[in-house]
Amino acid sequence: MANEPAPVLHIEQLTVGYGDAAPVLAELSLSLAAGEIVGLIGETGSGKTTLARAVLGLARPRQGSIHFRQLPISTLGPRPLRRFRQSGAIQYVFQDPLQSLDPDFTVFESLVEGLRVRGIRDEAALRQAAHAALQDVQLAPQYADRYPAEISGGQRQRVVIARALVHQPALLILDEPVSALDASNRIKLLELFKGLARERGLTQLFISHDLGSVAGICDRVAVLYRGRIVESGTPQQVLQQPVHPYTQLLVRSAPSIVRAGADRATRRALHAALAQLDSAS
Repeated sequence: MANEPAPVLHIEQLTVGYGDAAPVLAELSLSLAAGEIVGLIGETGSGKTTLARAVLGLARPRQGSIHFRQLPISTLGPRPLRRFRQSGAIQYVFQDPLQSLDPDFTVFESLVEGLRVRGIRDEAALRQAAHAALQDVQLAPQYADRYPAEISGGQRQRVVIARALVHQPALLILDEPVSALDASNRIKLLELFKGLARERGLTQLFISHDLGSVAGICDRVAVLYRGRIVESGTPQQVLQQPVHPYTQLLVRSAPSIVRAGADRATRRALHAALAQLDSAS
């Protein structure tokens, strides 16, 4: 429709590879609308992290395009790309908060480091921004003066999310954001992500292998297999009525999605179907 707003992120026929090796991503297309949470699922090595790197400008495509709010970020030169990154419009939340937080920085210093890079020097303004970001993730301002080793794993992950939110981004890339958490903290963070989409219109790319989390949070799901999106749709369509053999195998191997996993004969048949598809491609 002519009156539909432009997507926040639009990826068209993207192919990405490293050196002379076969491409990691091949002719991949994906769009994310404002306030939408899109789940990206696939096995290790399917290209999920490479896609995130390409969106961040850390991996240059061989062909295809990436547009962020109609800005062609995949073709920006070094200086425009640096300025775009410093704007904070796209933020990345890492899987392991302990590894992504400097142990010698207080929470406050971790939160405002990017703001300092952007030229914000007023300490009162920095402190206010840090406290607001902590409140956004339901942490008290007192946590600003603690070190990563002094808080729990769930609290560290909230700090990493707050570090992204302090920049007021339009797009959040979440790389396995709840995989290291216990069930209680996982549920709380999933509710937080849903609230950010609902209340702020924050667009989110949710990268995960946890089908239960994807089913509970995402508006749409895309299945990545060997660098290609082989199936996409609503969680109900993709996870309850999967069409591609790889999606079927994922779903039948996840007891949280179906009441019982598929029997061995079914899984062997699906593996055989995948092998046949791979040999034909």
